[in-house]
Amino acid sequence: MQPQLKPETIAKIKATMAAAGVAEADLEEKFVLGSGSGGQKVNKTASAVMLRHKPSQMVVKCQTTRSRESNRWLARRRLAEKILETVEGEKSARQQAVEKIKRQKRRRSRKQKERMLAEKRERSEKKEGRRPVDMPW
Repeated sequence: MQPQLKPETIAKIKATMAAAGVAEADLEEKFVLGSGSGGQKVNKTASAVMLRHKPSQMVVKCQTTRSRESNRWLARRRLAEKILETVEGEKSARQQAVEKIKRQKRRRSRKQKERMLAEKRERSEKKEGRRPVDMPW
């Protein structure tokens, strides 16, 4: 049996939902089959929760735990946070991390690449000058 969420956690999620202006009546909840790693059991049971917020048309899928009840609350929290991000316009830590990874993976421009290679050549020439001199005898 999976451990259930604590009452304090559920209260925090309800507070986040209230701050985001999400009412239970606005939510459309669907239980879908899980996917990904975890073996056959995950793929056979409908423990993943898909929530749709009717006014904003935002959709969130949560399959964090094997417990359907825990996933229901976690999906509500994720949806409320997503709505708060769009309403407030500020970037969350999660969004900033995603953008940082995108920047890191982005290809360098031609000019950046040329500059980097020029710096590498200079550095190698500098290091070449530090080598001990070979004596011919």
